[in-house]
Amino acid sequence: MQSYFNALADHLTTLLQGDEVYTAQFHGEDSEFIRFNHGDVRQAGSVTQRGLGVDLIDGMRHAAGYVTLSGDTGADQARLTTLVASLREKLPFLPEDPHLLYATEVQSSERRGSNAAPAPDVALDAIRQAAAGRDLVGVYASGEIASGFANSLGQRNWYDTSNYNFDWSFYHEKDKAVKTSYAGFEWDDAAFGRKVDVAAKQLEALARQPATVEPGPYRVYLTPAAVYDIVGMLSWGGFGLKSHKTRQTPLLKMISGEASMADGVTITENTKEGIAPNFQGAGFLRPDHVTLIDGGQYKDCLVSPRSAKEYDVPTNGASSSESPESVDLSAGSLGSEDILGQLENGIYIGNVHYLNYSDRSACRTTGMTRFATFLVEGGEIQAPLNVMRFDETIYRILGENLVGLTADRELILDPGTYFARSTASGRMPGALVEDFTFTL
Repeated sequence: MQSYFNALADHLTTLLQGDEVYTAQFHGEDSEFIRFNHGDVRQAGSVTQRGLGVDLIDGMRHAAGYVTLSGDTGADQARLTTLVASLREKLPFLPEDPHLLYATEVQSSERRGSNAAPAPDVALDAIRQAAAGRDLVGVYASGEIASGFANSLGQRNWYDTSNYNFDWSFYHEKDKAVKTSYAGFEWDDAAFGRKVDVAAKQLEALARQPATVEPGPYRVYLTPAAVYDIVGMLSWGGFGLKSHKTRQTPLLKMISGEASMADGVTITENTKEGIAPNFQGAGFLRPDHVTLIDGGQYKDCLVSPRSAKEYDVPTNGASSSESPESVDLSAGSLGSEDILGQLENGIYIGNVHYLNYSDRSACRTTGMTRFATFLVEGGEIQAPLNVMRFDETIYRILGENLVGLTADRELILDPGTYFARSTASGRMPGALVEDFTFTL
């Protein structure tokens, strides 16, 4: 795939006229998908796709376009010839872009991630055993994902990796299910088996009569999946330079010194250990790590090239959204194996959904519990809990009310497949929190 991409990039260079420059970003994947329902394979298929986005630049004017590729070099070079001609026709009619910034220092790179993802039949055997006698539903996705960057200055960047992501549930009835995931690079039957055992015990608990509690503050345990969703929502404008400069960040109180998080909270854009490429669409490389929050205090912003040009600061290779793509929350010291005992009396929250800001400037969030959420008394699950709505600030969840984070963290891959398999990911611990407020 890499040599094919390089051939397309070389062809683009031959199409330029005068002072024109191009940047190009490639995406490709060879993916396998298996959909399960009632523990059986209901649909299986594969997706092979290639695509190339091209930005034709002349001075401060530029026009962008995208082509879906066939994989045939000759045919795709012809498609690119047509695309570039079309973009050139548009250029004279476009205004100059005062915030245009692209890499002019050639920094080529090649990074290959793990390529040890299992063949689908290896995972399929383990999944079928886990499904025996249970209503297992979910989607298994695996295979190679590749990204490339090229420009007419001679820069070439390449990244590829193979991984798998099994996003699945044991379904009980109505709105009661145990949802979990198992993702990574090398399949481990023992690790998957441990997840199955935990889910199976929770499935048994779901059969009990559901409980309802009164609104108010409760001691809660948020699983890594729930923490990932909460931190993910924090990423909606929380860490970008543009949102900070325009005072639209939900962390406004934090950057003004009015609020902070707990000393043990460090949030990092951890590109080195994620599955996103280590370069972005304008050709700037991403550092291995960008520390966003350090020991509970705000540290750095993610800076896209456009924001860098607008505010006259260096870019750190962020995408145009200036959101983390490989977000990492530091581990704590709590033992995951006895988390119910440490929770003692409270609520175990397996998943959350419908997250949104109820007061953005105060970083106050609202959402609902979902799937396997349990009432815990004396360190034991007593009953599944009916759906509850919560309303809390991040400064309380990861700050003043944070009892601790687990020492074990979970790699969570975004299961999204819109247009292509997502390369967003997170490494998250679980979180034990006091006085977590349920509103109804």
